[in-house]
Amino acid sequence: MSNPVLERADFNVAAGSSGVMTLRGTVNKSAILLILTIIGAAYTWSAARGGYSTAGMGYATVGAIAGFILAMVTCFKQEWSPITAPIYALCEGLFVGGISAMYEARTGGITIQAVMLTFGTFAGMLFLFQGNILRATPMFIKIVVAATVGIFLTYLLGMILSFFHINLSIFGGGQIGLIFSLVIVVVAALNLIIDFEFIQQSAASESAPKYMEWYSAFGLLVTVVWLYISILRVLSILNGGGNNR
Repeated sequence: MSNPVLERADFNVAAGSSGVMTLRGTVNKSAILLILTIIGAAYTWSAARGGYSTAGMGYATVGAIAGFILAMVTCFKQEWSPITAPIYALCEGLFVGGISAMYEARTGGITIQAVMLTFGTFAGMLFLFQGNILRATPMFIKIVVAATVGIFLTYLLGMILSFFHINLSIFGGGQIGLIFSLVIVVVAALNLIIDFEFIQQSAASESAPKYMEWYSAFGLLVTVVWLYISILRVLSILNGGGNNR
């Protein structure tokens, strides 16, 4: 799996007496996490008053740090996901709300566009998956994994170089930056296909423990947030607000 969260999942653990993972249960848990993320985002957005503010970015920073820690804990302690996943969603909401407010301050009106495009992309990829038009074949997975790892390493390199005041053009707001951002959107969207396949096969196995519904929903949320932030970045560049990272 290209999603590092779902890749670590151990679906061979005995289900025990608490029940087994189901597709319906995973969908319900995903909806709960999405609602919690929206609540967290709305809180930060309200604190920032829909624009850049110290308070808003403060909440975003806390959410990013706490979310990262919770994500790591959830990856290594999957059985804790019924507790850690909802808290992670709230923290991720704080982060998303702050980032959204920052981009909105630069270019007004793009946040709602990014939200609509994210849900539209999600629905489109789900349609392609359910219609067997696009499936996670071994070759498909290899390509998406390679692209995802490449993006991660590029961001890591960019972060290291920034310490030496060296900025790569792909992180700027020009044509190269736009192309790179569009590639990230495509790769994030393709990761959804792998997530769908992984969840469907795991639920169909009827051997995954019940808590894996929360863990799978958590992994899917990671991809959706990545997709949203990437789309927000593209819209910002297209509207002339992407000159900064």
